Amino acid sequence: MSLVTLPEGDWIRGISIRQPYAACILAGAKTIENRPGRWRTGWVLLHTSKTIDQPALRNLLIGRTIRGRELVRGAVVDIARITDCHQDPEGAPICSEWAHPGAWHLVLDDVQELPLPVPARGQAVPWKPTGQLLARVFQQLPAFRP
Repeated sequence: MSLVTLPEGDWIRGISIRQPYAACILAGAKTIENRPGRWRTGWVLLHTSKTIDQPALRNLLIGRTIRGRELVRGAVVDIARITDCHQDPEGAPICSEWAHPGAWHLVLDDVQELPLPVPARGQAVPWKPTGQLLARVFQQLPAFRP
C-alpha cells in the first residue's frame, strides 16, 4: 500500500503505552487504555514506550495475559481504532477490569498487530506520525482500509 492511497489530513495519531500494557492490548485482552484526559476517537498507531512498568509485571491479570509475549520497546507495534472515550460515572462499576477509576477510558477496537515492530519515538500526549513512519507501518498492512 502506498501513501497515496491513505486518506489526506489529520486522520491518525500516535499513542505511546508502557509495557506490559501494550503487550496486553496486542494479546487481545486489554481493550481499555487509561488516560488522564479526553482523547478523540479515530485511528492510532500504538507505540511502546522505552520503559517497562516493573510493578505491573507482578500483577496476576497482566502476567497471565503476557505469558510468552516479547515486551517490545520503543517501536510502533500495531494500529487500533479508538471507538469511544469516556469516564465511568462516580459510584458506578468500572467498565472493564483494565479500567482505572477516575481515568478517561479509551475503548480500543480493530487492533492489528504489525508483523515487525517499527522503531520510532513517541510522546506522552497524542502525536502526529511522519509520512515516512506511516509508509513503514502500512507497508506491512497491505489490506488496511481506514
